[in-house]
Amino acid sequence: MIVTVETSGAWPRLRVADWTETRETLHMWAQIVGKVRLAHAPLLNHWWQVTLYVSPRGLTTSSIPCGSGMFDIEFDFVEHVLRIRTSAGGVRLLPLEPVAVAEFHAGVLRALDELGVPTHIQGHPNEVEPALPFAEDHRHHTYDPEAAHLFWRQLVQADRVLGRFRARFAGKVSPVHFFWGAMDLACTRFSGRRAPAHPGGAPHCGDWVMVEGYSRELSSCGFWPGGGEEGAFYSYAYPEPAGFAERPVRPDGASYSASAGQFLLPYEVVRAAADPDRVLLDFLGDTYEAAAECGDWDRAVLEVDPERWAQYR
Repeated sequence: MIVTVETSGAWPRLRVADWTETRETLHMWAQIVGKVRLAHAPLLNHWWQVTLYVSPRGLTTSSIPCGSGMFDIEFDFVEHVLRIRTSAGGVRLLPLEPVAVAEFHAGVLRALDELGVPTHIQGHPNEVEPALPFAEDHRHHTYDPEAAHLFWRQLVQADRVLGRFRARFAGKVSPVHFFWGAMDLACTRFSGRRAPAHPGGAPHCGDWVMVEGYSRELSSCGFWPGGGEEGAFYSYAYPEPAGFAERPVRPDGASYSASAGQFLLPYEVVRAAADPDRVLLDFLGDTYEAAAECGDWDRAVLEVDPERWAQYR
């Protein structure tokens, strides 16, 4: 597979069309690892206990409780291995290479068994169509290490700026975390008010999952490898307040998608900007303000200056 690469600058270029097969395979692998975390971790608000996190090497589950100990799983996109570690000192490495989802699924569960972490997970993916059972999925078997590495580098930049944006909020706000259902990196702010029950409708995902995920009024933003030539940043509100879609937002190139129900900013607009961080922060700030002002959030209570103690540090 030919991958379009740009090595200059921190924001890499990776065309969505250039890594379709690797992306689809990696999506299924991430769902398997995410479901392992789901099987062991106690429920947190809005399914926060199931997500992955951007790490200095790739994507990690962080620590997962198991009995009187813990373990973690990390996709290492530098050395291209899946690393499983336990607090008892056990380690297993699975190479990230072109293998079918069925083989990856079996390898992960076998490694967990060998480490004393027997695990049963739901046997099919969510939020995709068709939802091939993992144990029967020989369709997805592509892994281009260069593409996976570039995607991780995209996530590093997105995670870094989303983290800066998150710091401006004093109310309830999620971590910056990677949802393996839709394969997106997200950060969500909450007004503090309840929301109407979400209607659901995601493929192969119970409506009750969405009811929990959207049980409070929110403004959510993030990045996913779609929606633009090189992926897209997004921002939406639930429930969407009147006037939200009509609000002008920066920068040029950002627009509201009626079909998606959210504002979209192509990744390539950010990457090509003279100051990518500022361009992205403008988008995140304007779209949040659209949700907060149209939704009558108590901004004076919810917002905070992250530099408020800078003079003492």
